Amino acid sequence: MKKSIVYLFMIFLSGPVSAQEFAFVVAKDGSGDFQTIQEAFDAVPDFRKNETRILLKPGVYKEKLVLAASKTNISLIGEDAATTLMTYDDFAQKKNKFGEEMGTTGSTSFFVFGDGFYAKNITFENSSGPVGQAVAVRVDGDKVIFEKCRFLGFQDTLYPHGDRSRQYYKDCYIEGTVDFIFGWSTAVFENCEIFSKAPNGYVTAASTEKETEFGFVFINCKLTGDAPQNSVYLGRPWRDYAQTVFINTEMGAHIKPEGWHNWNKPNAEQTAFYAEYGSTGPGANASQRVSWAHQLTEDEVVKYTVESVLAGEDEWNPKSKIEK
Repeated sequence: MKKSIVYLFMIFLSGPVSAQEFAFVVAKDGSGDFQTIQEAFDAVPDFRKNETRILLKPGVYKEKLVLAASKTNISLIGEDAATTLMTYDDFAQKKNKFGEEMGTTGSTSFFVFGDGFYAKNITFENSSGPVGQAVAVRVDGDKVIFEKCRFLGFQDTLYPHGDRSRQYYKDCYIEGTVDFIFGWSTAVFENCEIFSKAPNGYVTAASTEKETEFGFVFINCKLTGDAPQNSVYLGRPWRDYAQTVFINTEMGAHIKPEGWHNWNKPNAEQTAFYAEYGSTGPGANASQRVSWAHQLTEDEVVKYTVESVLAGEDEWNPKSKIEK
C-alpha cells in the first residue's frame, strides 16, 4: 500500500464540490493505494460494521470480481460512470480449464455477496457479446444499492439472485436482449432507463419465491431500445410465482401490446403476478395486455413505494443512504 492515511479528496459527485473521505483509493496508474479493485476489497476487515469508502479513479478495470460475504458495508464510488468501467468477458458456454462449460453463474463478471454494498458512478459490463447467457453483475447480498451506475451486456445482464436479498437501483442504465434483468430478489428500480438492444427479447425474467411479498418493481422508469416496434415483452416467469410491477413507466414502441409471455407454461398464468399502473408511451397498451396481467388501482398501488417494498423486518430505507 502506497499510503496508509485516509484520503481526503475534493471530487464532483453530482452536485457541488464537497469533501469526501476514503479509506482506500484504487487507480490504474498506480497513484492510489491499489491498482485493482479486488485488492481493495480484500484489504477491508471482515464483517466490518462501519462503512468502508473506496474511491475508484477513472479507467478500465478488467477483473473477475468477488465481493465476499465477509466484506460488509463497502461503498465503491467512481467519479464518472462514463470513464470508470469494470468488465470481464466470460459466458455460459465458455470452457474452463477443465473443459467444462462455465454456466450462467460462472459467466458473471462481478459477484456481490457482501451485505450493505453501495456503488455509485460506475459502469459494470460483461463484454463477451451476443453469445448467450453472460452476466455482468450477480447480487446476493442484502441491502445493496446502485446509484447512477450502468449495466452493459446482452442476455442475462443483471442477476438479482439472493432470494432474501433487497436491492435498490437509482438513476441507473441497464441494457440487454433476453431476460436481462432476472432472478429471485426483491429489487426496486427507480428513475432507470431500461434499454432493449434487439428484437424477440424479454426485459425481465423474475423467479420470485411463493412466500416473498415483492419481486421486481419499476418506478418512474423509461423502457427504450433499438429493437423494432412490437418486438419485446415486458417479462416472462422464470419460476411460477414471478412478480414484476411497472409503475408510472414510459414504454417505447418496441414493447409488445400483449406485454407478457407465459414461457409456454400455462400454469404460470395462475401464479405469476404481472401488473402496471400509469404506463405511458406507445408501448403502454392496457387494453391489449394478456388477460392474466393486472392494471393496479389507486388503492392497490400505494404499497409500491421504495420504502414499503424494501423495508423488511428491520425497516431498511435505502434512500437514507443515497448521497446528495
